[in-house]
Amino acid sequence: MPNIKSAVKRVKTNEKRRLLNASQKSALRTAVKAADVAVAGTEVEVAKSAIQVASKKLDKAVTKGLIHKNAAARKKSRLAKKLNALSAQA
Repeated sequence: MPNIKSAVKRVKTNEKRRLLNASQKSALRTAVKAADVAVAGTEVEVAKSAIQVASKKLDKAVTKGLIHKNAAARKKSRLAKKLNALSAQA
């Protein structure tokens, strides 16, 4: 444990940020997984709404610095590609 007051504060704030980031990242992964499951189904409208939610969370994660913008773009692109295949099939 640090002795300097500012270092003590940094340890506390870093831990708070770590927990918050972990929570947000977990929610992001859950949304993306839910979108994947929805696309694997047959309902186009359900899949479309799930992808919208996942896309919004991905964009938010980029602005918060949780993930890189290219990683978010790649995930969004792959989800859109799956949705387009599902739409063409239906």
